[in-house]
Amino acid sequence: MVKLRWLGHACFEVKDSLSIVIDPHDGASLGLPPPKAQADIVLVSHGHFDHADGRRLVAKPDAAVVEKPGEYVVKGVKIKGVPTYHDEVKGAKRGPNTVYVLEFEGLRICHLGDLGHVLTEDQVKEIGEVDVLIIPVGGTFTIDASAATKVVEQLKPKVVIPMHYKVPGLNLPIAGVEGFLKGKENVKRFDSNEVELDRSKLPATTEIWVLRP
Repeated sequence: MVKLRWLGHACFEVKDSLSIVIDPHDGASLGLPPPKAQADIVLVSHGHFDHADGRRLVAKPDAAVVEKPGEYVVKGVKIKGVPTYHDEVKGAKRGPNTVYVLEFEGLRICHLGDLGHVLTEDQVKEIGEVDVLIIPVGGTFTIDASAATKVVEQLKPKVVIPMHYKVPGLNLPIAGVEGFLKGKENVKRFDSNEVELDRSKLPATTEIWVLRP
């Protein structure tokens, strides 16, 4: 059983026997509460403040940090970093972005970071099978609702968890989640920022899980 906890914006904690925190912000610069965790591993998709400046808040003193593409086994956890871009012009506007795929006993969780474009065929192949997809949907700095829908169709995950969208307090000029949800019937809303993931109990067809901010 793996626990997934949304710590605001693009920051998530994935926890089984270890704690892995992805894209930690510092809270204050975004108008959000600071993330609280004790991470054994920290993953950073790119160096922008809203994805990297909170690592000191969430990392144990001996935490391992991964911040570039590659294939790793870190403290027993299989991690793949796939190179992508933060924009639709191969990084010319906002630079590179790393998509991370984590594997826990067959459960594959993919965090897209600040993906700025629809994926290429090669990127889809490199990412591989996805059970749980954590995807930005707010646009402006990332893919928007329309492009996010296309990426979901490309990767065909069992569960989609939207992130990087406007929530109360957030001071970034991005859209809310409703544009992404519009017209979709497979939406489940949770009264919590945390869910438990068991691969054997995931839905047979894709569902969108909206966590509480």
